[in-house]
Amino acid sequence: MSTVAANAPGAAGGGLQDVAASEASLRRFLHGLPGVDAVGLEARAASLGTRSIKTTAKAYAIDLAISMIDLTTLEGADTVGKVRALCTKARNPDPSDPSAPRVAAICVYPDMVATAKAALAGTDIQVASVATAFPAGRAALPVKLADVADAVAAGADEIDMVIDRGAFLSGRYLSVFEEITAVKEACRRADGTHAHLKVIFETGELQTYDNVRRASWLAMLAGADFIKTSTGKVAVNATPPVTLLMLEAVRDFKRQTGIQIGVKPAGGIKTTKDAMKYLVMVNETLGDDWLSPDWFRFGASSLLNDLLMQRQKLTTGRYSGPDYVTVD
Repeated sequence: MSTVAANAPGAAGGGLQDVAASEASLRRFLHGLPGVDAVGLEARAASLGTRSIKTTAKAYAIDLAISMIDLTTLEGADTVGKVRALCTKARNPDPSDPSAPRVAAICVYPDMVATAKAALAGTDIQVASVATAFPAGRAALPVKLADVADAVAAGADEIDMVIDRGAFLSGRYLSVFEEITAVKEACRRADGTHAHLKVIFETGELQTYDNVRRASWLAMLAGADFIKTSTGKVAVNATPPVTLLMLEAVRDFKRQTGIQIGVKPAGGIKTTKDAMKYLVMVNETLGDDWLSPDWFRFGASSLLNDLLMQRQKLTTGRYSGPDYVTVD
């Protein structure tokens, strides 16, 4: 038995202790998961998307959505100044209204972690960092682990890793499993605590809903704290059906193991209407336990601006101009 597999946090309960004992046992488990009814999944996601949220409930939902945002800048042209400006916005999203909630986290590349930590000092806003050769994930494992260790040493509270989609799609599940557990160990700090680990599937490249379900269980078994749809760097990112499928996976995982896992859709969620659909989906699938930044996040850059404009509309009765909020 692999030492890493045997000690994986997620495999410790619910009769799942031996799932990752070998490639064969892991394959048997993942391919034994119920097949996804694609028509039913898409119909359910579409139905939940028609629910409306009005007046007081809408105001609450807007503030909740703001508090769940991982405000993100992941561009080659990122500068210290841009990251500091984004941190200022995270601390005070609406300078004209101090009652506006802060976002959950700032998400940056590892070399910008120290800058973000300094800019957010004295707040509870988390600093998340992408790692493991984001977004392609095409690097040797020692390089990926060094990437993670550097971000954690710089003060990252959360690490967003990408799985090796090539290994997953070719059926090398144990390799993916062991890489996740190795990254989880690299998230360990000197005091024994861990940076939270979000595992990105890049669902737009996984080809089938069955693969999304398998990837979800694989990551949770390996010790993911969050499972995340996408990098935001491919043509197809978060979608309601894929997110619903992942929500169902974390629900079923908790029922079997007692372990609660977070979910983060990322990429392509740009409007308040979009965010409301996802919040309804979380509420209907998982209930109040997941309606918190501790367990649900939006990976977004432009979403915050639309939420702030809608919030202003509820307060003043009129829409603000396009220059009301800062451009990220």
